[in-house]
Amino acid sequence: MSIPKELYPSQDDLLYEEELLRNPFSLKLWWRYLIARADSPFKKRFIIYERALKALPGSYKLWHAYLRERLEIVRNLPVSHSQYETLNNTFERALVTMHKMPRVWIMYLQTLTEQKLITRTRRTFDRALCALPVTQHDRIWEPYLMFVSQRGIPIETSLRVYRRYLKYDPTHTEDFIEFLVNSSLWQEAAERLASVLNDDQFFSIKGKTKHRLWLELCDFLTKHATEVSGLNVDAIIRDGIRKFTDEVGRLWTSLAEYYIRRNLHEKARDIFEEGITTVVTVRDFSVIFDAYAQFEESMLAFKMDNMDSSDEDEEEETMKENGFEEDEDVRLDVNLSLAKFEEKILHGFWLHDDKDIGLRLARLDNVILRRPELANSVLLRQNPHNVEQWHRRVKLFEGNPKKQILTYTEAVRTVDPMKAVGKPHTLWVAFAKLYESYKDIANSRVIFDKAVQVNYKTVDNLASVWCEWAEMELRYHNSKKALELMRRTTAEPSVEVKRRVAADGSGPVQMKLHKSLRMWTFYVDLEESLGNLESTRTAYERILDLRIATPQIIINYAVLLEDNKYFEDAFKVYERGVKIFKYPHVKDIWVTYLSKFVKRYGRTKLERARELFEHAIEMTPADQVKPLYLQYAKLEEDYGLAKRAMRVYNQATKSVPNHEKLDMYEIYLARAAEIFGVPKTRDIYEQSIESGLPDKDVKVMCLKYSELEKSLGETDRARGIYVFASQYADPRSNLDFWNKWQEFEVQHGNEDTFREMLRIRRSVSASYSQTYFILPEYLMQKDQRLDLDEAKEKMKQAGITEDEMAALERQLAAPTANDSATAKEGRTVVGFVSGGAESQTDRGVTAANNEDIELPEESESEGEEEERVGIAQKDVPSSVFGGLIRKREESERAENGGDDSSAAKEKDNESRLGALERIKRQKRGA
Repeated sequence: MSIPKELYPSQDDLLYEEELLRNPFSLKLWWRYLIARADSPFKKRFIIYERALKALPGSYKLWHAYLRERLEIVRNLPVSHSQYETLNNTFERALVTMHKMPRVWIMYLQTLTEQKLITRTRRTFDRALCALPVTQHDRIWEPYLMFVSQRGIPIETSLRVYRRYLKYDPTHTEDFIEFLVNSSLWQEAAERLASVLNDDQFFSIKGKTKHRLWLELCDFLTKHATEVSGLNVDAIIRDGIRKFTDEVGRLWTSLAEYYIRRNLHEKARDIFEEGITTVVTVRDFSVIFDAYAQFEESMLAFKMDNMDSSDEDEEEETMKENGFEEDEDVRLDVNLSLAKFEEKILHGFWLHDDKDIGLRLARLDNVILRRPELANSVLLRQNPHNVEQWHRRVKLFEGNPKKQILTYTEAVRTVDPMKAVGKPHTLWVAFAKLYESYKDIANSRVIFDKAVQVNYKTVDNLASVWCEWAEMELRYHNSKKALELMRRTTAEPSVEVKRRVAADGSGPVQMKLHKSLRMWTFYVDLEESLGNLESTRTAYERILDLRIATPQIIINYAVLLEDNKYFEDAFKVYERGVKIFKYPHVKDIWVTYLSKFVKRYGRTKLERARELFEHAIEMTPADQVKPLYLQYAKLEEDYGLAKRAMRVYNQATKSVPNHEKLDMYEIYLARAAEIFGVPKTRDIYEQSIESGLPDKDVKVMCLKYSELEKSLGETDRARGIYVFASQYADPRSNLDFWNKWQEFEVQHGNEDTFREMLRIRRSVSASYSQTYFILPEYLMQKDQRLDLDEAKEKMKQAGITEDEMAALERQLAAPTANDSATAKEGRTVVGFVSGGAESQTDRGVTAANNEDIELPEESESEGEEEERVGIAQKDVPSSVFGGLIRKREESERAENGGDDSSAAKEKDNESRLGALERIKRQKRGA
């Protein structure tokens, strides 16, 4: 056979050929030769590869490159092409020397896998595993498992390969189980999964937990109940129920489904019932109950769909056709088959009747109607000491007294009072009331008698039982029995009983019952309504001796004595009450005591009442003393002296807390104006302004004071009050004050006074700006002021340096010093006109911006100037002079009844003159 000319070495190949002739075993020369002829046809390169491999058969580099090029040639060819067989032969020749190279094996195995040569591929995989060391088997097993997992591979072959692989690496059991599941081999999959769960050393490489594997096993066993055998499914699932409490409902339904798939419906129903009665969570109960109800519905639907519509006549004809007669005895027919024998024997038997739709309907209704009871049972299994759930369980059986009695009996036996959630005594009380509702008083008394012997957690529970027992007796008009029960419960245990209990070391609540306040209050109520006065007083005295009295009991005791005309004894009870209790509990006792005493004695025992009020005020804290002061002042107004009443009001304004002082002063002013007249209130206004009221209250008081002076025609005094109050009114936040002052100046002032008001407003605004310019906004709220030390502290926190702070101190030092001096002198400040003996010139008039204001001295011609101005004169209202002036006038009128009316009229006109007019007339007379 002739060789084509293009395959012979060319002129360019002579250089490489000569070198190879000199050194044919040099891999570098052969490799350079192949690289140089990379663009040559493959046939020529094929000859070069073959020559090189003949010289160097053990070169992995040459074999690998050669095989890769041959793989590229067959890549786009069909697997039936002859080149594949040539490629396979080339691989076989390579493996003669390259049998320890896993990469060559992998290339060969992948090529065989693509060619779908199953037997040859399997044998080649086995040869590779035999040729390679164990440390490199991982590289072979991976494509091997992929090969046996392909479609078309016999199942037995795949199983054998997987079993061999698990001997090599048992940790991949999950892959084998997954393969079995995909191959529908449920029996072996379940067995393998069960063995995995029984292996405590097993670790899932897929991150599955034992819990998840259990659920997968349960799914296998339930969904393929007929395909899996040899495993105790019931025991396996029950073991899972005990281990995994969070999936109890699902496991119970899985077990029931297993029996349903095996057509054991009655067993499945038993499993559902067992699961419902054993689960302890509502979620698991809901899962099982829904599955149970669905099972009954499906069974009913199945029976209704397959119900035979034939009647009895058709059945008889069918039996005759089969050769059966009703009278013949099938037991004597030896030729009868077993199937026909069973059909004949079971015919007409009610358990074998297929037409049981009514029975199945009844079962479904029974399941649905039992749901509330079953759900309540679940909650009681969670906590059998839950009292509220027992009550709900009894309500479920409403109308069935027998079941209610059984439920109450079970409840009082089960619930431990020391562990109970709720009030355990209510079970006994409800149990007794159940008998009472059916007029069975004897059994109700028996229940109460047993209930009072129970050792409850608290005394109040036991007291409630006794009270309910007594109320039952009262409902049936057994008042003597009720009183006897109360006297029995309130009796103190004997010394012998106390000694016995102390020896046992346990103190039941029955030993503390005689100190139960609830028992005593119920007892005294019974005594008041059913007993006599002496027995009731004895009960109250016993309460006081036991030191369990409350303020309400003290008041009730005193009211009882008052109703029976024992007034002094009632007041003694009040005295005992105010000695026993402290504030705030004694407040009601004091108020009731004082009101009753004043109502009883009035002015007859005035000194004693005053002592009581003084003692009460002394014992009362400042924040609650205001009502007592008002009551004390009312006493003095009604039965005492007006001056003493004013003294009480004055003392009250000093004793109440700051936030109540304004209200107290308003009451004080109203009463003083009514009794002594409006001029008397000037001293009170000045006192309130100088008494240390909060700044906002001082401003309010000043406004009221200025309105008073304006109503009396004293415009100068009103203006001075406005000037004084201006230091508390920031123009930025107190616009109402400045608007009122402006209206006042428009009505009663002139251009100079209006300018002075504007100047003071600018001065006050600048003062507030200098004080607050560096402080946070929340400290610049309305009616809030800071001392110099507080301002310095806030400026330190704001990061102001010492030099800047010193400059601010110098700016604020003068106002601060003036303020302190003013405080010492009783807050005598700018333009304030005193209503007392102190004159304006003695105090010194200082403006808000520290500038002196000189007021012109009064001259004799002042009246003439004012006459020229034409000041309007108004009569002073008679209400200004108060009730005492009117009383005095009436008395004088009564004494001097013969005086002429003209003199009286002149005197009255003179008394009605304003203060300014009186001063003018005095000057003219002088």
